[in-house]
Amino acid sequence: MPTDDAGDTPPERTAYDRWEVARPLGGTSLDGVRMAGFRDRMGSGLDMRVLPQPAVIVVIGLGTGPLTVESASGPRPLRSLVASLSPGPARIRGEGVECIEVALSPRAAYALLGVPPLELDGSITGLEDLWGRHAQLLREQLTDTASWQERLALTDGFLRRRAAGAPPMAAEVAAAWDTIVAGRGRVRVGDLAASCGWSHKRLWARFSSQVGLTPKRAAMLVRFDHAARALLAGERAGDVAVACGYADQPHLHRDVQALAGCTPGALAGLTTSTEP
Repeated sequence: MPTDDAGDTPPERTAYDRWEVARPLGGTSLDGVRMAGFRDRMGSGLDMRVLPQPAVIVVIGLGTGPLTVESASGPRPLRSLVASLSPGPARIRGEGVECIEVALSPRAAYALLGVPPLELDGSITGLEDLWGRHAQLLREQLTDTASWQERLALTDGFLRRRAAGAPPMAAEVAAAWDTIVAGRGRVRVGDLAASCGWSHKRLWARFSSQVGLTPKRAAMLVRFDHAARALLAGERAGDVAVACGYADQPHLHRDVQALAGCTPGALAGLTTSTEP
């Protein structure tokens, strides 16, 4: 969903372009969780390319119509959805869009999703497929609530209850992920394994099952995220390739094509909300 640049201290409702954006005034009560409410103020519809990012994205639809996810498997209407860390090239379209978006770090996703992240299988899934009746009840509560701050508080409380008693991610896996993020994806898997005292094979298996990606793919994703932000900010592809640790510009091109389904030039032409 689109983002705003107003920070965490605006009034309850802020506007970015044609979107109304609301963020919890006191933040969220769980580490690794960010959320915001969005409403299409102009009613001009959503047409957005899904870009991979180092977070699992949960979208709870509150509008009158479903969101349509278009991917390699064809179009699928969903009231609410979960996008994995690397969902593959896809688009989301919708009319009268109103929703709450929750971004989960891998550590938070492991505790809150209720299924191993690996089971998301690099896809976009219906939220009710994961949370069942609980997702439907939450959506009904949110729809019946007019205030964005009350909606965000309801969502925060729901997540806090789900987190209670949830199994924690293995400390070694969490540390490996933190190292990948701190290094902006420029890390060696062998060094990660050595740092946590595991064999390469054990790290690969445990990391994949708890994060949903192999360590190598996770590093590729984090590096791509920094590159995508730089391209969207208008930086030249050659400069981005050097700054983000790619071997050369063709290497950047291959990764962007693999993760976003477009060229760096096409990615640079996107806005934060929609693509023409």
